[in-house]
Amino acid sequence: MSNAGSMAGSVLQPLVFDPLRQLQGNENNTTAEAINDSDRLWVAVDGMGGDQAPGAILDGCLKAIERLPIRIKFVGETKKVLAAAEDIGLSELFNQATACGLLELVASGPSVGMNEEATVVRRKRDASINLAMDLVKKGEALAMYSAGNSGAMMASAIFRLGRLAGIDRPAIGALFPTKDPGKPVLVLDVGANMDCKPIYLHQFALLGNIYSRDALQVTQPRIGLLNIGEEECKGNDLALRTHELLSQENRLDFAGNCEGRDVLSGAFDVVVCDGFTGNVLLKFLESVGSVLLDVLRAELPRGRRGKVGSAFLRSNLKRIKKRLDHAEHGGALLLGVNGICVIGHGSSKALSVVSALRLAHSAASHNVMSDLAELQKPAAVSA
Repeated sequence: MSNAGSMAGSVLQPLVFDPLRQLQGNENNTTAEAINDSDRLWVAVDGMGGDQAPGAILDGCLKAIERLPIRIKFVGETKKVLAAAEDIGLSELFNQATACGLLELVASGPSVGMNEEATVVRRKRDASINLAMDLVKKGEALAMYSAGNSGAMMASAIFRLGRLAGIDRPAIGALFPTKDPGKPVLVLDVGANMDCKPIYLHQFALLGNIYSRDALQVTQPRIGLLNIGEEECKGNDLALRTHELLSQENRLDFAGNCEGRDVLSGAFDVVVCDGFTGNVLLKFLESVGSVLLDVLRAELPRGRRGKVGSAFLRSNLKRIKKRLDHAEHGGALLLGVNGICVIGHGSSKALSVVSALRLAHSAASHNVMSDLAELQKPAAVSA
């Protein structure tokens, strides 16, 4: 092996995180200790949401019920779902899961398209995303997942589930990778609210603190405020006023300002920002994996030695790209509504669906909603 390949391998190995490997590890544990059907929780899935729906979503759901203690109410247009199952060779597994009571097909009307306006959920009352929300509202499911139109999902959640008491604006929280493979950082908001008031960011911090503590099992989450400097005097008016609010909040551990370079450092468990900044950060992170791959490929030596090094690193480089892709962590969380909602990436395939359903199960099984319901708007705080 070339010196370049060996050196690159030793440097890159600590960065490698393979979501599939983690899922396989959990799957092995599940095999060793069979899932007790009485422990399974119902999760509603928008089977028509996403670029690959309904086939890839159904594939992920069938894999998930083998690995996770969940039952799935798969909401979708019956003919399209059955046709997709036939096309990708999942009809037998689908029928078995249905017969065993692990999966239930819930018929829906015309679905919401990826490019439609969010308000279309008011017109398409029987759309899969609406019916999935209704299942959560009725208590027939403890969480819901959709890889469809994120704007429509947020609108449907607000119309059907309503906001939590004391929360003015729901936020979308995404799990970003850090230097510690098993310790992601929750960043919110990443796109729901372009213009924010200090009180909104204060509420985002409270939401993120509870979710990180309950679902991600972080004993005492460290909350950071995304800013241009560590000093409390840095930043614009929004940052300065939010810093003051968070410094006075005794329900969480405010660790101070978080600079952009510290988001992935592992120094913070939750990072709070407005939706405009968060979405820019999210999209930037999406590009890093591909750029890093291109740079490393360009820097490898030419000729036979370079080919040997490249072959050695290929699997590691692909895993690095996956680790830096937030979609590989399953999805984003819609926090602040009266129900557990996980938003999947539009291009989600089976593995991402499994990861997202693991996220939904984790939130549903750790009393997240009970703790979130206790949040009350602080009377002494003004916007």
